[in-house]
Amino acid sequence: MRDNLDLSLYLVTDQKLSRGRTHEYIVEQAVRGGVTIVQLREKDVSSRVFYELAKSLMGLLRPLNIPLIINDRLDIALAVEADGLHIGQSDLPYAVARRLMGKDKIIGLSVENLAQAREANELDVDYIGLSPVFSTRTKQDINKPLELSGVKEIIGITKHKTVAIGGMNSLNIESVMKTGVDGIAVVSAIVSQENPQEAAFRLASLIHHEK
Repeated sequence: MRDNLDLSLYLVTDQKLSRGRTHEYIVEQAVRGGVTIVQLREKDVSSRVFYELAKSLMGLLRPLNIPLIINDRLDIALAVEADGLHIGQSDLPYAVARRLMGKDKIIGLSVENLAQAREANELDVDYIGLSPVFSTRTKQDINKPLELSGVKEIIGITKHKTVAIGGMNSLNIESVMKTGVDGIAVVSAIVSQENPQEAAFRLASLIHHEK
């Protein structure tokens, strides 16, 4: 999956924002609407629950050829044979993650500024997540927003595929896509919506209109 990675519409899960609905329901509906890649990110569940969620989503997504990326948890990614792992600047070092995940798995890295993007150029990551583009209530422990100007700066120097995350919604996706990013990552713009499939379809339409 590393060779033909489609980052267009990247869904990041968040049970707290899902209005009581299951991950499986949200993800299935979102994929029907046009989501091309899914990241399981849950900070407040036990390892057992995380494992069971990951295993269930792998069963749902693998037949559809949609990659499942596990956030932070290398052990969970290995246990369920997930398609990839996403790591942040303070997580497991990339070299260790790559050695343990293997050369065929997807690894993404969060990048919060130009200096980190330059450092990422020395790594064989599959994509970098530009975070946060705008301020967001989804993540509280974040740096100053990059805004469009910061995204453009990183696009200008990076050798990697890029995904923009942080405050993404139907009102700003078109302007972000015009910076040259390869995809948009969303949380509440899909998981909190009354109809996740329709929400994903609208976002996917906006993204592909700008590609």
